Amino acid sequence: MTTDVGNGAAPGGGAEVRKLDRVVIRFAGDSGDGMQLTGDRFTSEAAAFGNDLATQPNFPAEIRAPQGTLPGVSSFQLHFADYDILTPGDRPDVLVAMNPAALKANIDDLPKGGILIVNTDEFSKRNLTKVGYAADPLEDNSLTEAYQVHKVAMATLTIGALENTGLGKKDAERAKNMFALGLLSWMYHRPTEGTERFLREKFAKKPDIAEANVLAFRAGWNYGETTESFAVTYEVAPAKLNQGTYRQITGNTALAYGIVAAGQQSKLSIVLGTYPITPASDILHELSKHKNFGITTFQAEDEIAGIGAALGASYGGALGVTSTSGPGVALKSETIGLAVMTELPLVVIDVQRGGPSTGLPTKTEQADLLQAMYGRNGESPVPIVAPQSPADCFDAALDAVRIALTYRTPVLLLSDGAIANGSEPWLIPDVADLPDLTVDFATEPNGPDGEFWPYLRDPETLARPWAVPGTAGLQHRIGGLEKADGNGNISYDPANHDHMVRVRQRKIDGIEVPDVVVDDPSGAAKVLVVGWGSSYGPIGAAARRVRKLGMPVAHAHLRHLNPFPKNLGEVLSRYERVVVPEMNLGQLALLLRAKYLVDAISYTKVQGLPFKAEELQDVLADVIKGVSE
Repeated sequence: MTTDVGNGAAPGGGAEVRKLDRVVIRFAGDSGDGMQLTGDRFTSEAAAFGNDLATQPNFPAEIRAPQGTLPGVSSFQLHFADYDILTPGDRPDVLVAMNPAALKANIDDLPKGGILIVNTDEFSKRNLTKVGYAADPLEDNSLTEAYQVHKVAMATLTIGALENTGLGKKDAERAKNMFALGLLSWMYHRPTEGTERFLREKFAKKPDIAEANVLAFRAGWNYGETTESFAVTYEVAPAKLNQGTYRQITGNTALAYGIVAAGQQSKLSIVLGTYPITPASDILHELSKHKNFGITTFQAEDEIAGIGAALGASYGGALGVTSTSGPGVALKSETIGLAVMTELPLVVIDVQRGGPSTGLPTKTEQADLLQAMYGRNGESPVPIVAPQSPADCFDAALDAVRIALTYRTPVLLLSDGAIANGSEPWLIPDVADLPDLTVDFATEPNGPDGEFWPYLRDPETLARPWAVPGTAGLQHRIGGLEKADGNGNISYDPANHDHMVRVRQRKIDGIEVPDVVVDDPSGAAKVLVVGWGSSYGPIGAAARRVRKLGMPVAHAHLRHLNPFPKNLGEVLSRYERVVVPEMNLGQLALLLRAKYLVDAISYTKVQGLPFKAEELQDVLADVIKGVSE
């Protein structure tokens, strides 16, 4: 869905209307309650209305976790505002709990005075016992004293609204998530037409189900209009964003679009050889829709076959791409090494998740950085690019392709679960502004005796020529054995091996990447916080909070992790303290200490959850106070 900033209108209501600059809503329920769809629909309407937004889905690893249990809770958090925001929010202002498990799993995050909307129909003795409630928390004063509690019999009301549709009670009850969406849409003056249109399109082959969901959505809206329980509604005005056309986008979709755009800008066919793995699978799903742009998607039988097909495509003159998560990178490591040796372009997308092994398939982490740097045998250097947000994935994909094609190398692109599944507005770029990625293939022999030498190098990039198989006169050897400098013949000569190892390293070290930009508004900061990947939002939000308290702090965020920007050492040296927050045990901090001899202060978190701005605020404030004393 796209929207021009400034467009959109929302219907009003009969209750008192309060204007807010931001709101965080969390929908939570059983993994079968449709919380992801509910949150996504509210997000789409917020995007269409013109709000800035950020989202954080959270769901179980099991396809169908035990119903009504804590491990089965699925949630979707949305932060929308009338100004630019950086995170999905630390804590919800509104919690919609569809059952006791959802309440118990999320209530501690709701601040005192927050709005709690509860589906009372699920608060049976059996469901309460499942999650350890000795008594119904809705019947004592423990919740009403702390929160604005609204008890709504959503299932009963939904079934009543659908009694004339012919649906059975069980099928009708499934639409209760749309009732909740309608109620929240009324509370926050969200447009309704887009959701109704979406439901009719989604269930076009089952029009009775489509109309049932529309009726449930309207019933939720009408309940808000007619009940006396809700005395106040809220308005959040559109954000003042840069002029242009925006659409809501997730990180995985943005990566896929970036790959499509790279294919168009390079005039190369794209071959995605991959194996489905959470949380990267949606890249395959999205790219498979775009065959008309010269995209071929191949779902292989395993991770090794997927990257093998991608590298084979690059050998054949296409751009090979493979997508995976941490366990898949481990399996692909030998073929990444082969791409290093053959010096062919290849993009390896790693959407990181909690590990080791199968680990936490649906939870986020940043713990694959050292694997990306060193997780191959021998001296096998690979450039590393990391997007900072869902929308930034588009540009990061183009950047990774630029490096792969220009320097004839595999590139590791490190996204993560928070970026992949999260969403935000994306300013759709003008195609005329996209980089030119066209490639010059070798077309004629270059050797001293009229033969083709595959390892003669460009003096500026050290890239070798890329010869499409079948080109007359360009026959050459290729494979995993060490190559002789220039002619590419197999060589076991010690001096040649030393030379080739150092040349491959020099090629990666010489990759042109932009200087790191420091956000230091006052210019008086003595503390620099350095991040990478999805920590951008929480770090940026924490820095804003600290500055409002009168404490200057600088922020630098790294997209390029190998090689580092050339000015990074000088930047680090300007500050008395360097703080490095990471969702791992200090991997970037380790690299910065090793390369720049900086005594980086590592702040780490490995809970499968993103940082909260408030926790980083406390960390930064403590460091700044320590420097000032």
